Amino acid sequence: MTLNTTLKTLFASAVAVFALTACDNASNTNAAAAKDSVALLKEKGVIRIGAFGDKPPFGYVDANGKNQGFDVEIAKEIANDLFGSPDKIEFVLTEAANRVEYLKSNKVDLILANFTQTPSRAEVVDFASPYMVVALGVVSPKNAPITDIAQLKGQTLLVNKGTTADAYFSKNHPEITLLKFDQNTETFDALKDGRGVALAHDNALLWAWAKENPNFDVAIGNLGPQENIAPAVQKGDKALLDFINKEIADLKANGKLKAAYQKTLVPVYGEKEDLLAK
Repeated sequence: MTLNTTLKTLFASAVAVFALTACDNASNTNAAAAKDSVALLKEKGVIRIGAFGDKPPFGYVDANGKNQGFDVEIAKEIANDLFGSPDKIEFVLTEAANRVEYLKSNKVDLILANFTQTPSRAEVVDFASPYMVVALGVVSPKNAPITDIAQLKGQTLLVNKGTTADAYFSKNHPEITLLKFDQNTETFDALKDGRGVALAHDNALLWAWAKENPNFDVAIGNLGPQENIAPAVQKGDKALLDFINKEIADLKANGKLKAAYQKTLVPVYGEKEDLLAK
């Protein structure tokens, strides 16, 4: 009887210890789970941001090895509000094709790489509020400006194959003859040579080109549906998404987004502040 009682006591003690240990472990696990991604970033003291390394003026590495550009300016503002310093960033250089994959594979916490928001991408990543918008534009000679689409009826319009401009005019304006080229240089050379009365492309690109070619003007600056450029986070990362949404709203309200635009994009595109998302 005494032996049985002793064994029962030892067993009960072991069960109690196991239960306490399990509770402690569960408590620790729950506590870790309760920490959202923003809190974890603050603990690490750095945020990994995917950015372009060779796409000026949005993201590029300068001769001194420093990340520069419009997206980089926004990234620094985010880091400054997150950590109190604009330097707490690990820039991860990305290409257009791997932006989604870098988020899905957890190589970065945030993408800031001139990322166009599309329905298919939104299925696999979460986009924050946009900070820039783009649309189609039409550039033409200053001495023969095309200011209205109706002027293009029966005329030749230059476009790049497979672009948004190609798709838009092919679908919506069969009355316009399209002359298509593979490369941008071919298309712009054709405009200079007079092989078309105008050229359609992304408006941001056209404004930059017209600035370098003052005999031409983007007389139609916004055509077709606008597309948003926005930051993106991993799918389901609500904490970081909410933080970035608030950051973009604050940068718009306090004028810092406009200041970043004037610093990095105005020298290239000129005073075209309608590129900024409202």
